[in-house]
Amino acid sequence: MADDDDFLPGDGPSSGISVTLAAGTLRAIRERVGKRGVSAYLERAAQRQIERDNLDELIADFDKVHGPADPAAVAAKRARLTGSADGAGAAA
Repeated sequence: MADDDDFLPGDGPSSGISVTLAAGTLRAIRERVGKRGVSAYLERAAQRQIERDNLDELIADFDKVHGPADPAAVAAKRARLTGSADGAGAAA
């Protein structure tokens, strides 16, 4: 079997682990996907979190080199993307 380092997130064979979740979190997941869909749901959630972590690292590296983004420019681009003329929803 290949080393775990050979696989990117989402690739490779499945491997079982034990995960502890708050009862309310598990109930909410099961309500969405059923009892048999929990593993697939958690796999997708973990992949999304890895993507977000990687993006956060990229943004931090960019900020070190170029400084933080101008809030007014971000609001203007957000308004353009969302079709909002006043930049509503600019607060994240």
